[in-house]
Amino acid sequence: MFYVYILRSKKIHDKTYIGYTTNLKERLKLHNLQMVKSTKPFVPWKIETYIGFSNKELAIKFEKYLKTGSGKAFLKKRLINDG
Repeated sequence: MFYVYILRSKKIHDKTYIGYTTNLKERLKLHNLQMVKSTKPFVPWKIETYIGFSNKELAIKFEKYLKTGSGKAFLKKRLINDG
């Protein structure tokens, strides 16, 4: 299974990160151990949302889409809870 995931910083609530992995638990662990340069300043992280794909290419395309302007709008409207 291929996962697109959205992390939310527990330190700075409005900071999110979008990524792709085949192992959610291990990837979250790496983020929280400060092994990922781009997320290091915002540790600790929690998984806000994840979507599983059986097709690697679709997962990668969806991750890239979520990083675009319209993808970020979709993410905020449909995939994360700001409440």
